[in-house]
Amino acid sequence: MSPEPDGPLVWQASPFSPRMVVAPGGNFVMGGGADDKFTNDTERPAHRVDVTAFSLGQFPVTTAEYRMFARDHRDDADPALPAVRVSWDDAVAYCEWLSRETNVLHRLPSEAEWEFACRAGSDEPFACGSGLTPHDANYLYSETGDRIGPGGRTRRGDYPANAFGFFDLHGNVCEWVHDIWHPDYIGAPCDGSAWMRSGDACRRVVRGGAWDYLPRLLRNAWRDGLDSHCRRDNVGFRVASSSLGR
Repeated sequence: MSPEPDGPLVWQASPFSPRMVVAPGGNFVMGGGADDKFTNDTERPAHRVDVTAFSLGQFPVTTAEYRMFARDHRDDADPALPAVRVSWDDAVAYCEWLSRETNVLHRLPSEAEWEFACRAGSDEPFACGSGLTPHDANYLYSETGDRIGPGGRTRRGDYPANAFGFFDLHGNVCEWVHDIWHPDYIGAPCDGSAWMRSGDACRRVVRGGAWDYLPRLLRNAWRDGLDSHCRRDNVGFRVASSSLGR
């Protein structure tokens, strides 16, 4: 475990594990802000959440990292690209495998942890401010419908990190989190834990938006639910851990 110069605390449980960044504990307002014109009912009501310090993958799990677990995974892409066509069930199985191989518990982040890490202290629609440009993240269309993005996944580290040291939380691939899908935040936990009561147990939450989306779908607060068995070419994941280093 070692801090990067003037940067975040980064660690790996093993040479083949994803690089982890320690996210500080704190509290934040989760959900869509009143000044965000694209906020919808799935992001309301905004509510204050307390988050305990945790670790999160600096990047989405890559094709190379995922193939260490699933050697027959069908993806002939660059090994530094995010792994896709991975269901929620697959992502959980990877975390369980990685935990056994490293003796460090890995899991999917809660939705609250994910948004806390994505915001990185920002209360604006994006971690970088009120708007997004093609230099900030990988997305395909502008809000006016013009094609401005690369049209596919990009390698990890191709876009700037946020203030906490995480990459690609906006765009590139949507990311599974642990929570069951709920259509709003009425009754959501305020302690940073995954919301596992009631809701639609067949669907799980995805966050972050993807390479083929509009900027409005890359906002800090954006969320959607997919069937847990679903595999898509724009959905991946990153791992979390309650460990703060090894």
